[in-house]
Amino acid sequence: MVHRPAEKVQLTRLTEIALKLPEATRKFYGSHAQFLVRKKTFAYFLDNHHGDGIVAVTGKVLPGDNKALAEAQPQRFYLPAYIGSKGWVALRLDVGKIDWREVEELLSGSYALIAPKRLAQQVETED
Repeated sequence: MVHRPAEKVQLTRLTEIALKLPEATRKFYGSHAQFLVRKKTFAYFLDNHHGDGIVAVTGKVLPGDNKALAEAQPQRFYLPAYIGSKGWVALRLDVGKIDWREVEELLSGSYALIAPKRLAQQVETED
């Protein structure tokens, strides 16, 4: 019998939010997770990525919003390695109290930018 380490509370809650989105799935990679719609990634959960000691969720945002968020609130937002230059932003889940509504907005916004139009419209109609 294979025993997996207990999931972080942040990942469990993040998964619940992400999997409410139409056709969303999760792939697990050790302490990281990837959230997809069909075969396109709309979010990542990062836990100590490359030894940075940070727990965060990443999502795609509108052009320029990632830099604006990181500059306005550097203690909470940063540009993630590799994908920050492609319009992604990371929201830290390891500092202060987590605003799960904000996490949900980041995920649904990223999903809307990544998902096929018909699926994205389903999310917009529900809001």
